[in-house]
Amino acid sequence: MSVSSYLTSASRTINPKTPVCNLHTLPCRTNLKSNSNTILKLSSLTLFSTTHSPKPKHAFRPNHNIPVRSLFTGIVEEMGDVKQLGIADDGGYDMIIRATTVLEGVNLGDSIAVNGTCLTVTHFDTQLSEFTVGLSPETLRKTSLSELEPGSLVNLERAVQPVSRMGGHFVQGHVDGTGEIVSTEPEGDSLWVKVKTTPELLRFIVPKGFIAVDGTSLTVVDVFDDEGCFNFMLVAYTQQKIVIPLKKVGQKVNLEVDILGKYVERLLRSGFVDSIKAS
Repeated sequence: MSVSSYLTSASRTINPKTPVCNLHTLPCRTNLKSNSNTILKLSSLTLFSTTHSPKPKHAFRPNHNIPVRSLFTGIVEEMGDVKQLGIADDGGYDMIIRATTVLEGVNLGDSIAVNGTCLTVTHFDTQLSEFTVGLSPETLRKTSLSELEPGSLVNLERAVQPVSRMGGHFVQGHVDGTGEIVSTEPEGDSLWVKVKTTPELLRFIVPKGFIAVDGTSLTVVDVFDDEGCFNFMLVAYTQQKIVIPLKKVGQKVNLEVDILGKYVERLLRSGFVDSIKAS
């Protein structure tokens, strides 16, 4: 089954009115490469028709009807590189990622944020230093993961534990949408990055507020409502640990706005504040 056919049928099951993303026509603009000596550069069509080896004996396929309860901090633990993307034996889509740090203590069913997208570990091999996650049609539509290709670098973070330090902010790994990098400008050893996004997301973004960009917890510097943009600054240390500085103008980033803003808007729309005033 082709990628577009699969997404079309899955979309009809989920919501007949939801627009379907045709990955055959999506440009693979992500040119982030690992330090491997040789990397095969493929088109998006080739990526999703890659021949797979037999499914490992201990592979795990999660029940998508059970909601995943995970929390992240937006502090990237390491950058992994995509080894393979393709059609799984059960008709879904899998992504295999090379990594080391996030595999420490990993178990089947664990949640790992990949460029800020909460995904479930369905298989891992500590000897090969790699793990597999499944990609649903909705994930491919909502995020920038469809632009990845073998060799692309990705931000990785394991879900926090009760004893973890909260170094960033509350990040759910539920990507709200994408933004497009419109400019990058160095200032000393720091880097200004400006991102354009939709009005629906921009209304939740405030100066000095939190935002997760490709899973990285960042502080918004300014919001430009007339341009539909916001910006942030990356210090030298952060630039070395995440994928954002490696992306070019015009490429997409995953965005998750601060959950507190969405709760506040929900309360205001429901008339909760008015009901308190009237009591």
